[in-house]
Amino acid sequence: MRRMRERWWIAVIEPQSPAAKRNRQRRRTIALPKGLVDAGEQPEQTAVREVREETGLEADLIAKLTDIRYMYVRSWGDRDRVFKVVSFFLLLYRSGHIGEITPDMHKEVRVAEWIPLERAAKTLSYRGEREVALLAQKYLAANPQLLPLPSISSSVHKTETSTGEAID
Repeated sequence: MRRMRERWWIAVIEPQSPAAKRNRQRRRTIALPKGLVDAGEQPEQTAVREVREETGLEADLIAKLTDIRYMYVRSWGDRDRVFKVVSFFLLLYRSGHIGEITPDMHKEVRVAEWIPLERAAKTLSYRGEREVALLAQKYLAANPQLLPLPSISSSVHKTETSTGEAID
């Protein structure tokens, strides 16, 4: 999110994935930045790194918002069940320009953009992420000390691992 024009904005991405391409025929897939936790990395560090890689923004960790657990069956390969634990963090924008990402990252991200936080719960494609947007709104309302600073932004991000459970 970014505090501008007297409201909060949240950084989102449109993934460049086969599922997103299929869904694009109906409507765009709008999601929060995410990625795998690298060896030796903490989920919080992953969130900051993934935001930088997928959106072009530098951000600081403010708080962990929640964990969401779910299961899905892979639609490719072995069709195994995958159990995930998704950890969501609130990050505060520090610098950078949305969408300025490396050419390699364009293999994963079609576009990165700002959307108003108050519309995020209706715009994000995944139910769990819509709930996280509401949690971010509640956090910001409960922490007004973040509001007076000019041009302050925050973003919600997720990280994941593939060790049986994943952190998104």
